[in-house]
Formats: sequence, C-alpha cells, structure tokens
Amino acid sequence: MTETAQHPSNTRRVFAIISHPDAGKTTLTENMLLAAGAIHQAGQVAARGQRRRTQSDWMKIEQERGISVSSSVMTFEHRGLVFNLLDTPGHEDFSEDTYRTLTAADCAVMVLDAAKGIEPQTLKLFEVCRLRDIPIITFVNKFDREARDVFETLSEIEDKLALDVVPMQWPCASGRRFKGMAELGTNMFLPFTAEGEHGAPIAFGSDDMAAFIDDADLCEEFSEEAELAREYGEFNEQSFNEGHMTPVYFGSALKKFGVLQLIDALAKFAPGPQVEKCIKNGQEATVAPSDKTVSGFVFKVQANMDPNHRDRVAFLRLSSGVFKRGMKLKNTENKTISVHNPILFFAQDRELAELAYAGDVIGIPNHGVLRVGDSLSESGKIKFAGIPNFAPELLRRARLSDPLKAKHLRKALESLAEEGVTQLFKPAMGSDMIVGAVGSLQIDVMAERIKTEYGLEVVFEQSMYQVARWVVSDDPAALQAFINKNQGAIAEDLDGAPVLLAKSQWDVSYAADKNPDLRFLKIKERS
Repeated sequence: MTETAQHPSNTRRVFAIISHPDAGKTTLTENMLLAAGAIHQAGQVAARGQRRRTQSDWMKIEQERGISVSSSVMTFEHRGLVFNLLDTPGHEDFSEDTYRTLTAADCAVMVLDAAKGIEPQTLKLFEVCRLRDIPIITFVNKFDREARDVFETLSEIEDKLALDVVPMQWPCASGRRFKGMAELGTNMFLPFTAEGEHGAPIAFGSDDMAAFIDDADLCEEFSEEAELAREYGEFNEQSFNEGHMTPVYFGSALKKFGVLQLIDALAKFAPGPQVEKCIKNGQEATVAPSDKTVSGFVFKVQANMDPNHRDRVAFLRLSSGVFKRGMKLKNTENKTISVHNPILFFAQDRELAELAYAGDVIGIPNHGVLRVGDSLSESGKIKFAGIPNFAPELLRRARLSDPLKAKHLRKALESLAEEGVTQLFKPAMGSDMIVGAVGSLQIDVMAERIKTEYGLEVVFEQSMYQVARWVVSDDPAALQAFINKNQGAIAEDLDGAPVLLAKSQWDVSYAADKNPDLRFLKIKERS
C-alpha cells in the first residue's frame, strides 16, 4: 500500500447540508449526530422550552426563531471515518455565509421536503454546488407527513437540476399510511414503527413484510413502485463525483427514520479531501492532501461563541500536511501565527486538537489577525482562491441611542463585518457607518448580536443610498481622479477598497458610461 493511500486524510469526510428553510435541515443535523453516537439527546427545533435548544443552533436568535442563521461545524466518527459536518444557514438572507462554507466542503447533502420538492433557496444553493462540481446526496424528508408522488419529485430533480437520479430506497406511502421503505440494493424492507426508529429489517416481498404493512392493496402498489424504481439504472460513482448524478434516500429526520442509512451512504460514497488549485511562489500549482507542507484556508470567522471570554475563532479547513499543536503558520503577507490552542468543534463543545489532517476543520483563536479568505501555510507562499464578497442588496445607516458610545459601535460593526455577518462601508465624508446586507434578517441578527454581545442599543435606519459597487481600474490615476471628484458618494470597505454608494442603479450606469476606464463590480474577491 502506498504512503498516500495510508495517509490519515483518507479517513476524513467534509460535507455540508443544504436546503430551503423549514425542510428539516437542523433536525436532520441533530439526529445524524445522535445516530452516530456523538450526542445523547437531540434538540428539537419545533419543540418547546429546554428541548428546543438544539446543539448546532447556539445563538439566542437561532433558538428563539427555530432557524439557522450561522454556519457551525461538528465533528463525529462513524464506520472508521471522521466526518466534519458543516451546517449552513437555510435562509436566503445568509446565502453568502452558505457560499463561503461550501468552499470548504467536498460533498453536500441536499434536503428536500417530501411535500414541496425543490424550493427556491434549494435551487440557489444547488447552483453554488454546481459552480464547484460538488457531489450531492439527496435526502427527501418528512415522510411521516403527507407527501406528493415520489416519481414527481424525482422527475423534478432531473428537470430542474439536470441531475441523473438513482433511488437507493423506496418509501411505502406517506403520512399516517407510511409503513417504511425498501432498501433496493439489499432487497430488504425497513419497517417504520410508531416510535419512529425502524425495527429489524425484513426481506422485501416476504410474508412478514405483507403482514407488517397489513394492507394488500398498499403492499401490491408498494411492490410495483419499488420494481419501477429499479429501472432508473445503476449508481455510477464517477458520475456522482463529477456532480452529474445523485443517489436519493428517503425518511423522516424528526422520527429519526432513515438517518443512519444516510450516514452510511456518506461513509460509502462521499469523497475524501481533494487536490486543490493554488498559487505557489506566484505560479499556478496544486496542493494534495498527502503533501508534507501544512496548508489551509479560513472560510469562516466567528466572534463571541463563548460570551464570557469574548473569543474570536477562525475556522481553518486544512488542505494538506499533518498539523501539530503549537505549530507556526504564516499568511501570504508573511505574518506568523503560533497556533497554541487549536480547537476541534462539536457545536458549543470544544476540545484541543493535538493533531489534525487534511480534511479536518480546526478553530484558531485570534484577536482579529485572521479574516475570511486568508490562506495559511508553513511557508506562507501558498495562496488558495479567494472567497468573494457580493454587493449587498440592502444599505442601512447605524444609529446609536447613546452617541457617546460611537467608538464601541464602530468596533462591534467592524468585528461582525470581519465575520461576514454583514458588510461595513465607511463614507469618505461624514461619520456615518453604512451597513450592507443581503436581506433584512441579517440586519435583525446584527442588531440582536450587538445588543447581546456588546450591550449596545442600535437602530438601523434607511440609508440615502440603495446601491454599492466596488470601483476598480487598471489606471490608478483615473481611479484616484474619480474618487477625488465624487467624495460625497465614495466609501471604503473593510479592506480599504473604494466603493461607490449610489442612490439607484441608474447612477451606477451613468458613472460607468462617463468613466470607461473604471469597472463597477458586484463581486469582489476578499483580499
């Protein structure tokens, strides 16, 4: 066996869960951890009181509203593999956070509501996966409730997502009539019990299965549909890895039915860490997981996960090498960071990471040194593709009830902007601070976090500006001339890059027509 084949990174699997809000993503996350033995009791998003405190949703606003608004990382083991689960926000207002998280994933689980199929946010997130050719495993959820025709759902996946589908299981009815599902590969039937978790498997088509279903017409219909499902063809691993084919699983995350089978599918099909493109010493190159040099990139920064310690943690996806606690890493600006207390995550629980390998996600406590998109390596000469910033769709002016705390507010806004919660623009004239967001829920989350974590009462008012565009040019003189001429509409982002704040898209188009040497960008790579 080769040294590469023996490398510990081959036991790592990094996957994200994507879905439309309310498709059951967080419930699935909780019960995957429970099924794998990582936790002893799953929180329930729709439950009340203390039962509502899910493991992956740790923010106050997440627990109150029953939604995920921040990516979290959880590590668990199953079948000799180490899984790093990246739980992403489902709400469209946090699509940027989801995009950043997907840059760290090698596979995705797409969760669909059995009654609704592909919803708008699912489609958007799928397109992000397609941009990176991420392999997708589909889980059709909520069969304990009334579902639409399964063939219709599969057809929709084929038509809307242009994916070949291969059902690996087949459900027997839904809602109150739901009896379980057939495992098409093993020819076994998994009975659905009143408690939710399946009983002992039964041979498909046997008298025992017929006795359990206890409805001759339903049993016959189920058997016929399962045979039709086999006509979809064989699963092709290469097609799956290239992002062209998706295996489809069914179940009920709330009832813990089908969850263990989904984890088994991840263990069987999800690819390990991949070779990644990078710039090394100014030249295009690649980094392999088995390379000796430790390297990785920051895809998320989170402040105040522990409010008692005002912590600030950068989430580093390792791309190569064997990381050891205490190791010194450098960013591309040759700034050295000594990593004395690297963290492995399990929602709010943490433990020190003595060793970590390509495919692991570690947390690096720091005081604002690391930002989203930073590349780290032992040499400081490896740079991975940057993570983009998207132009905000909402611009708001931050106003404090106590003007004497303006300095504290600026610090809070800068800290949250560095996390990627929102964007912050500082106008060249005046003392206003303009916050940019994709949607209004982002603004609500920011206000809540500033109140909870920084003790500041802040109001986000309508801004006179409606559009923000980054201004770039290959001619520095032309760029500076434009900035000097339009001081009242120019701001800087967190990186110090010039931004045009406009009252309408017409103003942007006019500026572009009058300044052909300049480009007004909706997307900017984080520096």
